[in-house]
Amino acid sequence: MATISRFEDIEAWKDARALVKHVYAVTNQGPFARDFGLRDQIRRSAVSIMANIAEGFERKNSKELAYFLRVARGSCAEVQSHLYVAIDADLISKEEFQRLQSEAAKTGRKISGFQRYLKSSTQESGSQIRDFEPEDHYNPDPTS
Repeated sequence: MATISRFEDIEAWKDARALVKHVYAVTNQGPFARDFGLRDQIRRSAVSIMANIAEGFERKNSKELAYFLRVARGSCAEVQSHLYVAIDADLISKEEFQRLQSEAAKTGRKISGFQRYLKSSTQESGSQIRDFEPEDHYNPDPTS
């Protein structure tokens, strides 16, 4: 596995970012845009996935990262659950439902894979995530 020096390098975070973008696009349209409660809740759940991966990584401690990855995985399930409400209330099409469900499930699998990697690598070496200097995190291009 490649060296991860910033949370933006984590594949699960990248997938979560794509999911957030899609959730925002879908919830900005049609009847979903007018259901403020569900719209805001599914957005918060999706954003929570990204945020928890980033926060856990920045704690620079494997145990805390593992905890935040569990929270992020739970937020994936929350997005998936909200999607059932959305399709049952005719706020999204079957195609949008399936696409978002698939993206959320893929993100969840990536998080689970990262959890397994983290568990096996810390068991083998007993090591923690290495510390980083703040300048290591500078990303002048937020679209990458």
